[in-house]
Amino acid sequence: MSTLAKPKLLREPRQVPSPEALLGRVDFLRLDASRRLRPERQAEMGQFMTAAPIARFMAAMFEGRGRCLRLLDAGAGVGSLTAAWVAEMCAREHPPQELSVVTYEIDPTLNEYLRTTLDACRAHCQLVGISFKAEVRQEDFIGAGVAALRGGLFPGPREEFDAAILNPPYRKIASDSKTRCLLEALGAETTNLYTAFLSIAVGFLKPEGELVAITPRSFCNGPYFRSFRRSFLDAMALTRIHSFESRDRAFSEDEVLQENVIFHAVKAPAPQGRVAVSSSLGPDDECPTYREVDFCRIVKPEDPERFIHIPADALSEAIEERMEHFRAPLAELGIEVSTGRVVDFRSAEFLREQPGAETVPLIYPGHLVHGYVQWPKNGGKKPNALALASETEELIVPQGYYVLVKRFSSKEERRRIMAGVYDPSRLPASDVAFENHLNYFHAHGRPLSRDLAKGLTAFLNSTLVDSYFREWSGHTQVNASDLRRFKYPTRDELEAFGSAIPDAFPEQDELDQCIEEDLLHMPSLKKSPDPVRAKRRMQEALSILKDLGLPREQQNERSALTLLALLDLLPKTPWAQAASPMRGITEMMGFIAEHYGKVYAPNTRETVRRFTVHQFVQAGLAVPNPDSPSRPTNSPKAVYQIDPSALELVRTYGTPKWERGVKLYLTSVGTLQRRYAHEREMQRIPLTLPTGTRITLSPGGQNVLVQKIVDEFCPRFTPGATPIYVGDTAEKWAYFDESALQTLGVRIAAHGKMPDVVVHHETKQWLVLVEAVTSHGPVNPKRRQELKTLFKDSKAGLVFVTTFLTKRDLTRYLGDIAWETEVWVAESPTHLIHFNGERFLGPFED
Repeated sequence: MSTLAKPKLLREPRQVPSPEALLGRVDFLRLDASRRLRPERQAEMGQFMTAAPIARFMAAMFEGRGRCLRLLDAGAGVGSLTAAWVAEMCAREHPPQELSVVTYEIDPTLNEYLRTTLDACRAHCQLVGISFKAEVRQEDFIGAGVAALRGGLFPGPREEFDAAILNPPYRKIASDSKTRCLLEALGAETTNLYTAFLSIAVGFLKPEGELVAITPRSFCNGPYFRSFRRSFLDAMALTRIHSFESRDRAFSEDEVLQENVIFHAVKAPAPQGRVAVSSSLGPDDECPTYREVDFCRIVKPEDPERFIHIPADALSEAIEERMEHFRAPLAELGIEVSTGRVVDFRSAEFLREQPGAETVPLIYPGHLVHGYVQWPKNGGKKPNALALASETEELIVPQGYYVLVKRFSSKEERRRIMAGVYDPSRLPASDVAFENHLNYFHAHGRPLSRDLAKGLTAFLNSTLVDSYFREWSGHTQVNASDLRRFKYPTRDELEAFGSAIPDAFPEQDELDQCIEEDLLHMPSLKKSPDPVRAKRRMQEALSILKDLGLPREQQNERSALTLLALLDLLPKTPWAQAASPMRGITEMMGFIAEHYGKVYAPNTRETVRRFTVHQFVQAGLAVPNPDSPSRPTNSPKAVYQIDPSALELVRTYGTPKWERGVKLYLTSVGTLQRRYAHEREMQRIPLTLPTGTRITLSPGGQNVLVQKIVDEFCPRFTPGATPIYVGDTAEKWAYFDESALQTLGVRIAAHGKMPDVVVHHETKQWLVLVEAVTSHGPVNPKRRQELKTLFKDSKAGLVFVTTFLTKRDLTRYLGDIAWETEVWVAESPTHLIHFNGERFLGPFED
């Protein structure tokens, strides 16, 4: 007897709400909160809120395994990170059944927004059947965290979390502060709030709990964070590190210039394994690099300081390989390095603008020029001498040769380590004083030999040493402790190297070549790419792009590498031998990976084409499909070739012909910026109205936004509506159906100040008045009254809408927008923001 098998129930595909719906809403809250916070308050708290692209990127790093997940968000702000985590977990193929969130935020203003965010997260979870719980703790995370982790007289079970996501505050902790005392009681030695937050968050994590944080890179090295690195790396296994090539992108809206990293770590005592290392220009860059390395490349097993290296590419590893060839510590050389003894504000009464009979030279960083001290410096802002007195005796060092290194450089300077020789034969003095912004090398308080000083200066000024320092240091400050950490060539090698240097130091290229030939005796170097040459070639390519007038968006490393690929230029190939092969995007990316160590993910091919190669073609630098001009640019077989005139020009780079050649080239071709400007002047914006009528708008002004209003806003929010008026930046009346407006009872005088777009939504009998905000303001109370007066006879109800291109534009006007109006942002085209009232996108009656 047979039985029928039960039919399988067909499950409906799981309906996942768009993460953008939640993240977009929360990002508006962030922007509004930023508008309300005073800059001085932000600086005092040391906290800058996380934009949606970064929050989304961080949330995607979590594995998030388990049926019930509990999240800690300390220093939550408006809850951007929590919202991103919730959206990410809800979108997983196998989502958890329950999410629980605990947030800490001490600022009462931000807590208002935070609760709104958590309500939105709860609603988002309900749509996918996930239970959601949330708690807002308006208290100091450090105080509460220390108390919880230490326990009291009768401690209960310790609170634990499966995950922690943090953008902690960045601010130094005063040595005599209550915060410092609390942390010391917990055994957490740190000097900054962000590492304090991380230490406490680690304490709350369960075994195998996950941590994702965005912080300054400064904890990766230096003595101030030594204790934190040790405790953190003992407790946590790093799995992912992401860095930004540009310092001004991560928190651009707050104009924060900071070298940041994002990292993922798991609380596990197991040995560290492979670590994924990635980098990008900024949070919106769609073309990041990605590679995996052994943990021993991140933290050297023999390094007692536990410095964290971030080798973003193969060139970084090649630099480290070369520096590991040098094995002599300073002590073995008989050399010490100290910080200059003169702190000028403490010695103000002894400072002299010019030298005199009872003075000694006072050397500042500004006296270092082309590898030597040039003194005195007349007309400068700093004094040139220190008066001899009993109070200044300990500030003076004996006459002789010393090597000086600047302690500080600006964030955008090309070099971090800048060294020079103090040569006593160039100064008419017996002794000397060094200011505190200099480090100086000496032989246990005595001068160095002439050849040793010259050889050491040349070594420190090499591109190899400077690049190595940048690989592990996010600081612009070069401390004496950093210089002690280096390993150096032997004393004999440095003295022999210095004896061959003439009175004037060689140019950078020649100096780097000498370092490789005279100090790096490594047969394996012949087989590996020369990182110094490669980095120099990349800088030269970037310089070419700047000279040719490429916009700032194309003045980046990716564009420089693309240019080198088009020219078939290897690191050691002279510019005069640049070639012009035909290459597709994939082939270019392969060339870049093989010869310059930058590996871009295969799925970023389209990004390279759209944001680099496309601009090269527009600038006249590259020619698409020279073998088959009719081939579509999106064809897999599409190829590009450097333009013959551009090829002829770049072959002169580095020669006296270059500067004149650039002028002639730009005269005949024009910069990309000029070409774009010309296109804006000549090419009008085509626009097809819903009625089928075709018009064109003059380029510039708000017309780009007007086009988006007609093409995107109207079909989505006023489907089937009839256009009545479309304004034009230059001509005002680009389109006007006067009879349709008169049918509604409205007559407009010629001088009437019309909104940018007017449409009649016949189905609902609305007259929708839309303002495009780029150069003019929004529908504020005054403008709303003006429009009501202008359209007072309308038989249709009036709807007032303000539109913006970006959310950042919106933040400038949030305080001005009138109640009972709507706001639409082209950057988030599927959403409207309603200002007060119960109705949504409808007319209001006073």
